[in-house]
Amino acid sequence: MMKNFPRTNIETQLLKARNKRKSEHLFLKEINAIFKENEHRDHSILQQLKNTDDREHASNSLNFDLLESKRIFHISDIQKICIDYRLRFLSSAYFKAEIPYDAIMSIRKLENDHHTKLSGFRIIAPARLFKLENADDPLLMAPIGNDYYYLVHKWGNDLHPFRKLLMWPFKQLENFIFSMFLLSLAITYLIPQELFAHGHQQTTTEFLMILFFVFKWVGGLAIFYGFKKGKNFSESIWDSKYYNA
Repeated sequence: MMKNFPRTNIETQLLKARNKRKSEHLFLKEINAIFKENEHRDHSILQQLKNTDDREHASNSLNFDLLESKRIFHISDIQKICIDYRLRFLSSAYFKAEIPYDAIMSIRKLENDHHTKLSGFRIIAPARLFKLENADDPLLMAPIGNDYYYLVHKWGNDLHPFRKLLMWPFKQLENFIFSMFLLSLAITYLIPQELFAHGHQQTTTEFLMILFFVFKWVGGLAIFYGFKKGKNFSESIWDSKYYNA
């Protein structure tokens, strides 16, 4: 007997229930209005990201009970990481790469949860991702007061595992001088002894003299390159909007 009864199609039943509640024309009109409202809100958020004034020190009012502690960072923590990895912490208005839709959705969710409108966005990223004025994983941050920032969204690829080590010489002047000394020492060891020590074992004095001249050569090249490219140390540029600051 059961073979004579057709199986129930849940999709069909859902469609019947919806059409009883509201005609298809009104339903499509309602959906269209929702999509337009969402599109307008997305555009508004994107404009806020692109037009944030770098002088703006907004403090967003968020519900503390809804915040994730692992997403809250003090400016001193941000400064340390930016210096260690040679990153910039700048207004989102300077960010020239495309901001993914997931980031906009994260902002919308945060605004909905806290019943507020966010502003004052800043981004942690390598300098090449910013459109800087002339003088690999972005983090979108929103200020929440007292020099604290809330991580809204992260996207892109993680940084190279050796980036911190590679950027260590550019952290500050002392690191740079020490790195040049180590490089000079390595070059001096690679220079064949017979070039300067004719017929005898190279003395410590001769080695130190060669090291001195190699260090001057390496330092001269480094200073020339630094002035030509307008480079500066990470501790001075982590929050600078100037490319050659």
